[in-house]
Amino acid sequence: MPRYFFNVHIGDDALVDPDGQDLRDPDQAWEVAKAMAQNLMDTEFEQPVNWASSHIQVRDDLDEIVLEFPFLEAIQFTPQAH
Repeated sequence: MPRYFFNVHIGDDALVDPDGQDLRDPDQAWEVAKAMAQNLMDTEFEQPVNWASSHIQVRDDLDEIVLEFPFLEAIQFTPQAH
């Protein structure tokens, strides 16, 4: 199984994933990135976070960028009755 690394970019700051996760394919990496984004946006931080300028960069074990997941893509909208 390939290993994927999930590096979180919030503004000018980057949190690098040193360990990564073994996943079956890039589709599963996309799902993990989405879940990570949702969990982080549900977390309370001391300072406000600009999620619109944040993303998760997913790299493979060859250090190639597999995908970049914008945090706002993880927001789930529910239709409301009119």
